Amino acid sequence: MEQFRTVFFEECADLLASAENHLSILSSDTFDQEDINAIFRCVHSVKGGAGTFGFDTLVSFTHIFETTLDILRNDTSHLNPALVDLLLRANDILVVLVQNAENNIDSPPEAMASVKEQLLTFVGSTTGTPSAPAASHQGVEENSGLKKYTINFLPELDLMRFGNEPYLIFRELKKLGIEESYHCEVHKERLPESLNDYNPEHCYLTWTIHIETEASIDRVKECFEFVEDDCKLDIQTTTSSVQEPLAEKHIASGDGKQTQVVQALNTPKTPPTASSTPQNQQAQAQTDQQNVHSIRVELDRIDRLVNTVGEMVIKQAMLLDAAQTLKNTATESTYDSMTKGLEELTQHTRDLQESVMSIRAQPVKAVFARMPRLIRELATQLNKEVHIDMSGENTEIDKTVIERLGEPLTHMIRNAVDHGIESPKERIDAGKPSFGTIQLSAEHKSGRIVIKIIDDGRGINREKVLQKAIKQGILTEESAPSGEEIDQLIFHPGFSTADSVTNISGRGVGMDVVKKSIQALGGRISIQSVEGQGCQFNLLLPLTLAVLDGMIVKAGDECYVIPLINILETLRPSKKQVSTLVGGVDILDLREKNIPLIYLHDIFSLSNATRVSTEGIVVVLETEGGENIGLVVDEIVTQQQVVLKSLEANYDPIPGISAATILGNGRVSLILDVNMLHRMKNNYH
Repeated sequence: MEQFRTVFFEECADLLASAENHLSILSSDTFDQEDINAIFRCVHSVKGGAGTFGFDTLVSFTHIFETTLDILRNDTSHLNPALVDLLLRANDILVVLVQNAENNIDSPPEAMASVKEQLLTFVGSTTGTPSAPAASHQGVEENSGLKKYTINFLPELDLMRFGNEPYLIFRELKKLGIEESYHCEVHKERLPESLNDYNPEHCYLTWTIHIETEASIDRVKECFEFVEDDCKLDIQTTTSSVQEPLAEKHIASGDGKQTQVVQALNTPKTPPTASSTPQNQQAQAQTDQQNVHSIRVELDRIDRLVNTVGEMVIKQAMLLDAAQTLKNTATESTYDSMTKGLEELTQHTRDLQESVMSIRAQPVKAVFARMPRLIRELATQLNKEVHIDMSGENTEIDKTVIERLGEPLTHMIRNAVDHGIESPKERIDAGKPSFGTIQLSAEHKSGRIVIKIIDDGRGINREKVLQKAIKQGILTEESAPSGEEIDQLIFHPGFSTADSVTNISGRGVGMDVVKKSIQALGGRISIQSVEGQGCQFNLLLPLTLAVLDGMIVKAGDECYVIPLINILETLRPSKKQVSTLVGGVDILDLREKNIPLIYLHDIFSLSNATRVSTEGIVVVLETEGGENIGLVVDEIVTQQQVVLKSLEANYDPIPGISAATILGNGRVSLILDVNMLHRMKNNYH
């Protein structure tokens, strides 16, 4: 059963994340009935799986949670901010209970007692029943009296295709009642007349079960919870108080006769569609085959596949390099045949690499979904009103980037709510709405992903930041930093402008963690702030941490890689196009636009690299801020896809270098960080 347990807990993680996302929507005015239905389905699925594995504590709590949601499904007028908070806390407890079950840890009753009691109180107040603990999944209700049930069970034809086994349902039912009273009738009307028409994957039989038990009708229904969406079910009892309204439905039997069955209200409330009738089973099956299906794969397996593809890219580059050395020794036909084959191999390798990368791609909504609740809780603690607008949640990015993006994004949101957004009174006095707004967005741009966090708060108080930096010894009294340099001080380790330490901020361990985390991902962070109007943080991140398309250039005896997404054009400038400003900065006049030139020999102290722009090649690059710079190199070698190797993990960070790679000749080449070079250009003159 261990493999099934693993799948169950993986599904629980997805279900509870989805439930929290929909719960966060309930606190806004944009929620609809489907949000409540989605939460109910998530909790119901967790409960069903937990019952299968005998996690009684988990089942008991989810039963109460599910009952609360069922009430809200029928009447949303009960919803209010306090109840949404309660449901969120219930979901938190559910997360812990699932984790404890996965790790075989007992969950103490007192850990959930308060939330459990509040849920029971709500159920009691809305149904008029006392708030007594709910019955265990495995037990029966005390003093409920003996009841006789007649159950008509008509499964859909494809019931068993989804792994459902009717025998297990009957075995569970038999445990509930008096063994002597249990009687099961099998109906064979739907069996095809000819064996040639028989489909072994179809469930043609239907059943009528008679049983006497003290269990409630809800407990009886639980035996069918795994198949409730794949069957027609009628449960009748001699006790009129539990008799439910019933609706009739005609289903065509296998022999063409019309068999009348009764559909209980626990089946889906949506009107029957044409595809749900047996006459359309074949058409439905064909439609199902056209739908997109998915499988679960361990992340380690994908990582190994990604690494293997990376090594293939390196070996393919080596083969191309080796082919060039054979050009003068092989016959023309042999050389042409070999190069054609290598070109095809290159294309296939690229297609394989892109396919593998797409396997790891996931939408950023996995991270974004946590932020509305975080903002809501922080705003409550700080007595502020904060709204959040999100866009681009379906923008896809590598799973590794997503996993490491959560912490820095959380820090930035906390910082925006605590330091950025003013109190309602301050905002009104400043002529703003009483509520603040935080915009969180994601988009693809130039082969990278750009995430923006924008608030309409007070912005960065540069005078306060400057005085704090002087007080902490980061700057001296004589320092005269620019506004942008002052803004960058908030990323200094240990720096904070908070007047006191709270459980939200004040320890100075927030924004420096953000910068280090983003840089570790090969990304960059920038700030745009206007005091009194708000602040904007821009995160520029790579789509993947594995490979990139690059141009290999040579400066002196060294080869460097420039990311292709930064390159606008290349040229050999004339003497008329280049002029030197005071301070020794060379400027390229390109179509009436002045572009500062950067020499690699200045940055990396290359003794034999060109020092004259007109004797080399200028590669015009675009930085993250939209500015252009010209990089002077000796020559352009080639353009190819390279595999990224982290310098921080294998060596040490180097200014101006983002990563390293292995070229086709087996040598290590450094990948240039264009945005860092732009910031460094004034430091070596």
